[in-house]
Amino acid sequence: MKSFMRSFLILATAVTAALSLHAADPSPWPADKAAAWGQKHGWLVGCNFSPSTAINQLEMWQADTFDPTTIDRELGWAESLGFNSVRVFLHNLPWQEDSKGFLVRIEKFLDIADKHHIGVMFVLFDAVWDPNPISGPQRAPKPHVHNSGWVQCPGVEILKNPARHDELAPFVKGVVGHFRSDRRIQVWDVFNEPDNMNRPAYEKLEPANKAEYSLMLVKKAFAWCREAGATQPLTAGVWLGPWADPAKLTPMEKGCLEDSDVISFHVYDPLDKVKQCVQNLKRYNRPILCTEYMARPQGSTFDPILGYFQQEGVAAYNWGFVDGKTQTIYPWDSWTKTYTAEPPVWFHDIFRRDGKPYNSKETDYIKSVTAKAKR
Repeated sequence: MKSFMRSFLILATAVTAALSLHAADPSPWPADKAAAWGQKHGWLVGCNFSPSTAINQLEMWQADTFDPTTIDRELGWAESLGFNSVRVFLHNLPWQEDSKGFLVRIEKFLDIADKHHIGVMFVLFDAVWDPNPISGPQRAPKPHVHNSGWVQCPGVEILKNPARHDELAPFVKGVVGHFRSDRRIQVWDVFNEPDNMNRPAYEKLEPANKAEYSLMLVKKAFAWCREAGATQPLTAGVWLGPWADPAKLTPMEKGCLEDSDVISFHVYDPLDKVKQCVQNLKRYNRPILCTEYMARPQGSTFDPILGYFQQEGVAAYNWGFVDGKTQTIYPWDSWTKTYTAEPPVWFHDIFRRDGKPYNSKETDYIKSVTAKAKR
C-alpha cells in the first residue's frame, strides 16, 4: 500500500509539474522574446488580403463562396511583388455554422499561402463597417462605394451585451488552439480598430459607449488566445496617432499597447506623420508592425513610405490588393459623395482583376524594396 501511495504521489507530482509547465501565461511576452521573434522572421511585408470575388469576410470563408482558385491566382501576384506576409480577417459566424469545415478552409488557405512562400496574420475581431453581419448569401456591392458590404465581427447585438461576450470564446480558442504552433501563422491580430464608430456610414447603428464594450472584449480575447496556447505573438493595433504623450492615451490605446506582444498601428498619412508614429511607438521596445497604410489621395503612398518602413524594420501591410467586390479603389467619402466611374486616382489596391498593375512604376518600386526582405 505504501509503495502504491508513493508511486501515486510521484505520478501526481509529475502531472502537476507538466500542467504547470504548459499552463497559459496571461502576461504579454517579455521584450527580449518579442525581439527574438522579430529577428527570426525578419522584415515582414505584404498587404491586407481578401480575394476579389469576396465582398467581405463571410463571402471569403463560407463554404458556398470560398474560392481557392482565385486565392491561389491572386496570392501568386503577391508573391511576384516579393510579399512574404498577408493580413487576413476571420469571422465568428462561419465557425458557429460549421467549425470543422471552417478549420478545413483555413487549412486550405494556409496551404495556398505557403505554396507562395507567404505567411499569414489572422485578424480575429473587427469593429469596422456594417455592425449587423448575417450568414448566408451576401448582398451585391453598392456601385462605386468603398467597402459597401464589409461586416463587423462580432455583430453589435453581441458586442453591446457583455453578458454575451463569452459566446465568442469557443471561436477564439477553437481557431487559435488548432493553429497555436502552426509555423505558417506569423501573428494573431486580436481586434481591428475596436473603438471605430464608423462615421458617417454606420454611426447611427453603433452603441454610444462602443469603446467600453470593445475594451472588455479586447481584454477577454487576449486572455482566450493565451489560454489556447498561442505560440505566435498577439497584437491589437492603435489607429489614431501619433501617440506622442503616453499620459494622453485613451483607455483603449493603453490597453492594446500593454497587452500586445508586438506593437501594431495604422496610419493613412504622409511620411512625416508616419515617422512621428514610428518614433513614438519605439518607446515600447518591441517589434513594430504597420498593419494598415496606403491611401494615395491622402498622401499615403508606397514611395517613399514602404522604403522608410524597410529602413526602420517596421513590418508593412498596405490596405487592399486586387480591385474587386470590396471596391476599395474608391475613397471613404464615396459613402457621402456620388461616383459614377473609376476614380482618377485609386484610393487603395494594387492590381486590376486581370492581374495588370494599376501603376507599373509603383509595382516596380515595391519589388525594388521587397528584394531586401527575408525569404
